[in-house]
Amino acid sequence: MTLAKVQGLIASGGRPPIGETLGFQLVDAGDGWAAFEGVPGPQHYNPMGIVHGGYAATLLDSACGIAVVTKLADDQAMTTLELKTSYLKAMTGETGKVRAEGRVISIGRRVAYVEAKLADEAGRLYATATSTLLVIQQ
Repeated sequence: MTLAKVQGLIASGGRPPIGETLGFQLVDAGDGWAAFEGVPGPQHYNPMGIVHGGYAATLLDSACGIAVVTKLADDQAMTTLELKTSYLKAMTGETGKVRAEGRVISIGRRVAYVEAKLADEAGRLYATATSTLLVIQQ
């Protein structure tokens, strides 16, 4: 997949299968970066009554992955090797829309390093992530 294909996905609705399940979508991308948005709600709650950390981690992982995809050739793909997520603030049903933005820091022939952040519309930061991804030939 390339940046052109990512932009085509955005134009067609930008919702990968995991986005259907969790209710988020790819909303923007450029050379070396990508953004997903979603609205967390009670369906994402853990037993403590706040949004499960997996929701944030999934948005951040998706943003990191697609950021790398924008730098790849048609015959390349990627897969996450490692994702480190730091949770800074709990999300609830009142949080509203959140945006995960991933940016490629470094990419080589086999490995990419990406950073991402998850914030609400007021700019409040909820989580950050760093990710190492493997670049593979298809």
